[in-house]
Amino acid sequence: MKFLILLMLIFLSACSNQSVIQYKNETPKLELRDFFNGKIQALGIVQDRSGKVVKRFNVDIDASWQGDTCTLDEKFVYSDNTKSTRVWKLKELASKTYEGQAHDVVGIAKGEVSGNAFYFEYVLDLPVGDSHYNVHFEDWMFLLDSKTLLAKTQMTKWGIKVGEVTIVMSKKDNK
Repeated sequence: MKFLILLMLIFLSACSNQSVIQYKNETPKLELRDFFNGKIQALGIVQDRSGKVVKRFNVDIDASWQGDTCTLDEKFVYSDNTKSTRVWKLKELASKTYEGQAHDVVGIAKGEVSGNAFYFEYVLDLPVGDSHYNVHFEDWMFLLDSKTLLAKTQMTKWGIKVGEVTIVMSKKDNK
């Protein structure tokens, strides 16, 4: 019976997915080459599945392009004074579609831009205490103005929500 309930929850959560295409007419238009280029400052929170904020963080991002590949060098400082680094390599496959890799990403991340939105999906090898868990991340990023991007991420394990991340990214004056 528990297995059947779990299966139904997974099915229901899969049915609620939205499509990035629904944002095709939204403005300002997000161009990853424009936003992810130069220095970016980000602030964020991590919430557990009940909504409680369990961690706050700052991120300094250095973004650059070489051909069709973007490097996002992210340096995190968390509210508990721990630090981490993630270096993303995002490759533009075709107009508005991307794939990405980082040292703690399992497999290949897939993404698509439409209008003011970027949908990015991947599995992260997430350290929790002395253990590691493969957690599915669904990032929804929305360009609010030419210098501000809001990212909402839902984290799931076996189709069950385990937490959320909210990030506000601001482009620094890159003069």
